[in-house]
Amino acid sequence: MVSSVPSSPAAEAQLNLTAPLVEVFSAIQGEGLNVGTRQIFIRFAQCDLRCHFCDSAHTWYSRPTCQIEQSPGQRDFQTYPNPVTIDQLLAWVKDLHGPHLHDSISLTGGEPLLQSQFLQRLLPQLRETIGLPLYLETGGHRPQELQQVLAWLDLVGMDIKLPSASGENYWTAHAEFLRCCHTAGVEVFCKLILSQQTEAEELEQTTELIASIDPAIPLILQPVTPLGNKPQILAPTPAQVLHWQALCKTRLKQVRVIPQTHKMIGQL
Repeated sequence: MVSSVPSSPAAEAQLNLTAPLVEVFSAIQGEGLNVGTRQIFIRFAQCDLRCHFCDSAHTWYSRPTCQIEQSPGQRDFQTYPNPVTIDQLLAWVKDLHGPHLHDSISLTGGEPLLQSQFLQRLLPQLRETIGLPLYLETGGHRPQELQQVLAWLDLVGMDIKLPSASGENYWTAHAEFLRCCHTAGVEVFCKLILSQQTEAEELEQTTELIASIDPAIPLILQPVTPLGNKPQILAPTPAQVLHWQALCKTRLKQVRVIPQTHKMIGQL
């Protein structure tokens, strides 16, 4: 009779940790400082924000299943039950990671930091087994959860959620979040969605917030992509974009205008 070998407490804890996913796939990044680069996207389910312009409302809630691409860029998805374990996710990422193909791994959502305990164990193993830089896309409103995973991140893309767009005020949380990244020496940029309804006062408050921490932190102004089911959300006019960029550049050293380029080239 073969006796079973008891697993370590750490191994048992990892087996018990799960997270809800939407999908895992390989694609070209269409937003922010990484625009145009090839990434493995790990898209987590669940978000605690309800932004009016959100183009991924399907990620707000957990679903019974997730979609996992089998061959990088081929869109040959297979369906697996949610939630998933760390070992499952590591295996799927390994299968997608071919030599010389990907520049980094994007942790996106939803809001990935809602899965901070899962990320605490996942990220060091991704670093060890895959070796690609780790990029977090986040709403920038959960500084406590960020602190738990900062040590393993290479780049943070932090959204600034304007009260006019999110319906809530996150200025204090945004300031603490950005300060955490800056203090830790983790590269960070801020992203702001612009629509015709954007208020100049909120742009001024955004630039004040960033400049108070470091005026060299890049700000990406992203004109909203109009949604068919939300006709009241209109893209800014060319004159508005030029004016708002000039306004932000009075306080910040690097202000870029980058639309959602992945939607122009048929990427996910």
